[in-house]
Amino acid sequence: MQLINDFEHIIWDWNGTLLDDVDYCRSIINTILIKNNLPQLSFDRYREVFTFPVQDYYKAAGFDFNKVSFEILGKEFMVGYEKNRLSCSLYPQVFNVLTAIMESDRKQSVLSAYKEDALISILQHYKLFDYFDHIVGSDNIYAGSKMQQGMDLIKKLGIDKNKILFIGDTLHDYDVANGMGVKSILVANGHQSKERLTSNGAFVLDNMEELVQYLFNSNK
Repeated sequence: MQLINDFEHIIWDWNGTLLDDVDYCRSIINTILIKNNLPQLSFDRYREVFTFPVQDYYKAAGFDFNKVSFEILGKEFMVGYEKNRLSCSLYPQVFNVLTAIMESDRKQSVLSAYKEDALISILQHYKLFDYFDHIVGSDNIYAGSKMQQGMDLIKKLGIDKNKILFIGDTLHDYDVANGMGVKSILVANGHQSKERLTSNGAFVLDNMEELVQYLFNSNK
């Protein structure tokens, strides 16, 4: 029996899970670090310090909010992000796995800390909009916790929580899934390293290809 049969609804994170924007985000934060005379982040270091809330990530990256406020830094990051956001690629297998889930008569949603209107437009650009029954993003640009949005989505879905799977790429996704009372899988080629993702007991797969194998190969 395929694992996908255990679920009726799949909730996806966007940035770092379906969209490969990790190095793009690193390049933007490095531009801001250089502007503030701070050391740049290597790829590995970026995945070590990236976290939620984003304020903690900025502090770990080296910013001092007494010198430049988080609000200013956050706005500068998002202005930079929006400039070339469409240059990012989807991870391999994204269309295949979304199509396979849709064809299995299961529903799908996106739950993201990305601003909701921007999230909708980028899903339309990548021709993914029609895969999802619900698209839930933030009401601001500062990428805070998505716990409340997740709780609201659970109420809206109105199905057994044991039949819902949340797939993300950060420990915040794991925490949100636990708060929602649903099962989760984290994919380790996003914004946080596998070592960090496994530190709290989360179930972690290496990449989207491994996720496809796990969900759709008979394993029971």
